[in-house]
Amino acid sequence: MELKSHFTFNKQQRSGILLLLLFIVLTLCVYWFTDFSEKDTFDVSSPEIVLIQQELDSLRLLAIENRKPKIYPFNPNFITDYKGYTLGMSNEQIDKLLQYRREGEWINSIADFKNVTGVSDSLLNVISPYFKFPEWVTNPKSKTAFKNNSSSKGFSEKKYTEKIDLNKATAEELQKVSGIGNTLSQRIIKYRDKLGGFSSDIQLNNVYGLEPEVVKRTQNLFTVKSPKPIEKINVNTATASDISTIPGVSFNLAKNIWEYRRLREKINSIEELKKIDGMTPRKLQLIQLYLSVE
Repeated sequence: MELKSHFTFNKQQRSGILLLLLFIVLTLCVYWFTDFSEKDTFDVSSPEIVLIQQELDSLRLLAIENRKPKIYPFNPNFITDYKGYTLGMSNEQIDKLLQYRREGEWINSIADFKNVTGVSDSLLNVISPYFKFPEWVTNPKSKTAFKNNSSSKGFSEKKYTEKIDLNKATAEELQKVSGIGNTLSQRIIKYRDKLGGFSSDIQLNNVYGLEPEVVKRTQNLFTVKSPKPIEKINVNTATASDISTIPGVSFNLAKNIWEYRRLREKINSIEELKKIDGMTPRKLQLIQLYLSVE
């Protein structure tokens, strides 16, 4: 049986194949030479679009600004590690400030803050408007006014029997001292409660905000008549941790005292401690209440 070839076409079939080939070629030409990409009919330069874009940018900047930590007025003497970090201070600058405060010193002006921390002028200009110092720093009373006031009232040293017991004084009685208002009187009482009672008049120097002149005026009207007993620590056997329990003594200063004693094996007089770095006469006078030499 003779098989018919698959490649044998009649005239009508050949014409169909030719038309199919022509259609394919034409289709490819149209595909290659015709741009089918959609034209962008959205005009981003139109005034309406520009205005909307500006509003979106403003909202975006406002959202970024709102996410930033807000700064409220604060006393730079009480900046913590986290607070310093949020303000933009470096670890070294924060450590300098904290060390300064551990030594019992206080920041009382913008210049003090810059000298102690070493912050840049640009950062200082940003954060200094938020500094809030105590009233006695921002509105100090003139010495002339005090002199006139004291002379008109016949200011003179009172006898011991005429003075009020500092451990029993009320806020109203303390406010009779020139330079002590409601805030400072409450602060004195709060510190007295923290100690469990004053042991000596000189402990007033540890109350934040009391200037030396105000302390003297206070001591003219008040004195400790019922002192709290203090169990003194033997400096020649005490550890740094023991010494750091003394009010107003930082651990670093306590460690310096302990190392000073170890190097010399024994301390014969508390007065020797004045040679230690960071030991001020006032601080030495205060710690003498708590340390003994045996």
